[in-house]
Amino acid sequence: MSLELEPEVSLKEQFETLMIREDKLEIQDFLNNQNISDVAELVDEFPDYEGQILANMSVHRAASVFKILDLPTQKHVIKELPPFKTAELLNELPADDRTSFLEELPSNVVRELIKLLNPEERKITLSLLGYPENSIGRLMTPDYVYIYANDTVAEVFDTIRKYGKDSETINVLYVIDRKGELIDDIRIRDIILAAPDKRVEELIDGRFIALKAYDDQETANEAFKMNNRVALPVVSNTNKLLGIVTIDDVLWVANEEFSEDMQKMGGTEALDEPYLETPLMKLFKKRVVWLIVLFLGELLTASAMAFFEDEIAKAVVLALFIPLIISSGGNSGSQASTLVIQAMAVGEVTLSDWWKVMRREIIQGLMLGTALGIIGFIRIFLWHSISPEIYGSHWDEIGMVVGFSLVGVVLWGTLSGSMLPLFLKKLGADPAVSSAPFVATLVDVTGLIIYFSMAFLFLKGILL
Repeated sequence: MSLELEPEVSLKEQFETLMIREDKLEIQDFLNNQNISDVAELVDEFPDYEGQILANMSVHRAASVFKILDLPTQKHVIKELPPFKTAELLNELPADDRTSFLEELPSNVVRELIKLLNPEERKITLSLLGYPENSIGRLMTPDYVYIYANDTVAEVFDTIRKYGKDSETINVLYVIDRKGELIDDIRIRDIILAAPDKRVEELIDGRFIALKAYDDQETANEAFKMNNRVALPVVSNTNKLLGIVTIDDVLWVANEEFSEDMQKMGGTEALDEPYLETPLMKLFKKRVVWLIVLFLGELLTASAMAFFEDEIAKAVVLALFIPLIISSGGNSGSQASTLVIQAMAVGEVTLSDWWKVMRREIIQGLMLGTALGIIGFIRIFLWHSISPEIYGSHWDEIGMVVGFSLVGVVLWGTLSGSMLPLFLKKLGADPAVSSAPFVATLVDVTGLIIYFSMAFLFLKGILL
């Protein structure tokens, strides 16, 4: 006699069964015993129950789930929750996460939601919202543990027990003086290993890294990348400790900036919402502007071809290679643009490195162009060997035109693609807008000029 095991019931099936029963206590117990990430998946899987799921959880766990939901889902949840639950949730959220959510909402909605906060949380939120958008001040949290230099290790532990529960992290403690100025930061490991009667001033070395509240968020990204820290202090211009920024917030911002840069490099404005959540008309507006700009740029290509109309009529064979020439220049420019923008984004290249970049790209352009030029010449030679009538008796001159044109166009493409991001950065613009489509459009026009200039040089008096 064999035993048959019952198939395991999935999390979704269990949840559906409980919702059908409508047993509130069972639902609460079930949700409060699941992993936060699993509950977030349930929210995504059952959009009709978004509000109910968070409303039936303990407020602390509900806040943890809310933090990892995407923005459109967060908005839906807030709409569905009753006012008292919304107030509980917003008051429970860490100040930095709450600020990140509120800054994405219309000002009239923000005003109403801020009214739901208790006086202390309202004061903190208004303070954070007062910092410029994309500043470090918007990322920081006031939930941290600070101690004084003359505290003993025993007193530090008392402070941790009293305030550590509400802190974003206790891996690092911040040492301040009586004026609130930052003196140093110290790892919890150093406190644990020290004798109880030892004073903090005997453990610190005065070497610390701090961020400024009004600095750009990219500064925080660079600071975390260069230093092995889970959190960094944020100070005012007078070195007053204002809050801390944690690595998870910086990684979230870096991910958003990466997505924006990828969209801009694709020739569109950055989307404020996930692609599938963006209304069609809004998506149209984001894309049409750049398409029009690029279309107008390509009209210059048509104008350039019209200018060389007589030359094309005299030597129709030249028209065969126009797509090859301009696409090669556009491809090389796109490569260079992407590499330089990525290097700038991670801090490998700065404006002061422009000459190093130019020198490298000149060498690269010549090498790449020569490689393509040789292949182009060989291609014409092989086709002539098979069918001599295709290019006629002047196949070698045509091959030289194509070969040298490829060298010139690829060289120009690499220079344009590498220098445009640096030039835009110098002007204070976003380097990502010198995207692959933009560079390709620019190189298309100039590529035709280079091509027909080479044709004049090699074919004047022969075909032209």
